[in-house]
Amino acid sequence: MKLNELRDNPGATKKPMRVGRGPGSGKGKTAGRGIKGQKSRSGVAINAFEGGQMPLYQRLPKRGFNKPNRKHYAVVNLGLIQKFIDAGKIDAGQPITEAALVASGLVRRKLDGVRILAKGAFTAKAQIAVTGASGPAIAAVEAAGGKLSVTATAAE
Repeated sequence: MKLNELRDNPGATKKPMRVGRGPGSGKGKTAGRGIKGQKSRSGVAINAFEGGQMPLYQRLPKRGFNKPNRKHYAVVNLGLIQKFIDAGKIDAGQPITEAALVASGLVRRKLDGVRILAKGAFTAKAQIAVTGASGPAIAAVEAAGGKLSVTATAAE
């Protein structure tokens, strides 16, 4: 078989309907758009327009509040840190800082800081210094014989 012999299966492709190509085509003259009006013209996008009636998205009540200056943390689970220690990508003998987590490839970018969560088993005796941590994560690291210190004031 050669490249020039490649073909689609019969019936796999269908040519698009060519509109506005004469009365014999079945879609000639107005091309299925009806007569006059905004929707018969080209370049018209009327998403969510309801003919002057107040659109649904404006009739529904607004709820909640998005804080414009909220902090975004890179979230890391203890199980993943243990996996990287076992693989030799993180040295448990040295203090594990946010910079070490980024250098190992566990965290892509630290954003406003790194926050540790307690998912997964953690057995390494390690010193961890990060921006934030959950209570169970701190307890899990101390139970393994290590220490997890939160450097900045993280809103719990």
